[in-house]
Amino acid sequence: MTEAVTVALITGGLSLLGVLISNRSATRHTEESIRTAQAVTDTKLESLTAEVREHNHFARRMPVVEEQIKVINHRISDLEKLGGNV
Repeated sequence: MTEAVTVALITGGLSLLGVLISNRSATRHTEESIRTAQAVTDTKLESLTAEVREHNHFARRMPVVEEQIKVINHRISDLEKLGGNV
């Protein structure tokens, strides 16, 4: 009977060791996958941030351009009026 208990303890211990090694390997693999996914997310976020900054720069300049177009149109109208009066 003591041999059976000894064999059971050795088998149980080796099984536990196998489970621990397998679990540790799976954890490392999962952590590496998370790191890779985070790196991809960070890269995409940086790219989107750059695009938003470019759009904001354009959005700030657009009202200035619109105002300049109004001034140009007004000057053209004035010149057309002067040309018609001559």
